Amino acid sequence: MTQQNQAGVAEKFSGKIAHLFDEAGRWLTGNSVDILIATAIGVAIGLVLLAIRGLGCKWLKTGEGSTKWRIIFARTLARTSIFFIIMASAMLVAENAETPPAVFRVISILFVVAAAFQAAIWVRELILGYIEHRVGPDEAHSTLGSAVGIIRLLVTVALFAIAIILIFDNLGVNVTGLVAGLGIGGIAIGLAAQGIFSDLFAALSIIFDKPFRRGDGIRFENTTGTVEQIGLKTTRIRSLDGQEVIVSNAKLLDMQVHNFTNLEHRRIVLTFGLVYRTDLDLLARVPSLVRDIVDSHDRTTMVRCGMIGFGPSSLDFELLFDVHSADFEDVFATRAAICLEILKAFRDNKVEFAYPTQTTFTAAPDGNLVMPYAPVKTAVADAPSDPDIVQR
Repeated sequence: MTQQNQAGVAEKFSGKIAHLFDEAGRWLTGNSVDILIATAIGVAIGLVLLAIRGLGCKWLKTGEGSTKWRIIFARTLARTSIFFIIMASAMLVAENAETPPAVFRVISILFVVAAAFQAAIWVRELILGYIEHRVGPDEAHSTLGSAVGIIRLLVTVALFAIAIILIFDNLGVNVTGLVAGLGIGGIAIGLAAQGIFSDLFAALSIIFDKPFRRGDGIRFENTTGTVEQIGLKTTRIRSLDGQEVIVSNAKLLDMQVHNFTNLEHRRIVLTFGLVYRTDLDLLARVPSLVRDIVDSHDRTTMVRCGMIGFGPSSLDFELLFDVHSADFEDVFATRAAICLEILKAFRDNKVEFAYPTQTTFTAAPDGNLVMPYAPVKTAVADAPSDPDIVQR
């Protein structure tokens, strides 16, 4: 561009600025009454918006004992910008004071920009506040908290991109090509990273549905352990044998997961066998003996105990009782104590536990049983027949 062209552009721009100021001056002098009335109304609206913003700031400072939703709305109101309040008041004045087209156009553009960004900020605070409300304060320092940080970034980018598109559309820019390009680019990225996005949405499902949380004891397939970290793509579980099991969020949610954290009680099943020679009256007393032992513990409830079948070498019994504790260590200690007490009670009442035994019978070719020991001769049969010897 030559110096002459540059000078022409500068002169044209300065002329537009001068014309704008001239129109503004004539408008101010010719509509002073309307401008004062509209300004008063605009100032009143601005003060109301400032009061609402101040109320949100006050709720944030005195948020102790308040509901979480009140804090979310307070934070949303507190993020109301001063620029938006000024432009909302100016737009109200411009619409009711016969503003010159050039001045009204400038105020309208600034108001559209302020309103679009302010709406994006409000919606962002509501969405993120709801997500943080669902996550809870316990996960603020966990890996799930960092996942929420990434989600916060994605929500912010999406909302402000929509705000920019709306601004361009209100300014008369054709955004059809831009929207189509963004849509095609989004589809391409989604197809290329569909595995990552599936795990991302699985992480969102964990946030909102909360099938398990960090520190919960869970079981899936053949793995039982404690959840250590919940990330954006994977979940890390410390199994009972000490290994760290890493599984993707999408795969984990597709499986049946057993969560032991919210158990009201754990049911214990014990089976034992007694010898066949046990007296029938003693067998009938076994359930009551076991019930007394189980009922003697504070956090246990007897379900049932009785004979369930005839084993190859034992009379089989089954004992079921509930331990009202979610801590597996307490359940383990209670089960061990009950087992020892049953063993002592059975010994005191001469009740014998059975153990695997097997008897083998050997037969001769003619079918007669062959004893595993030599035949024993009686003393009378082997005694001498002489009476004199018998007398001796």
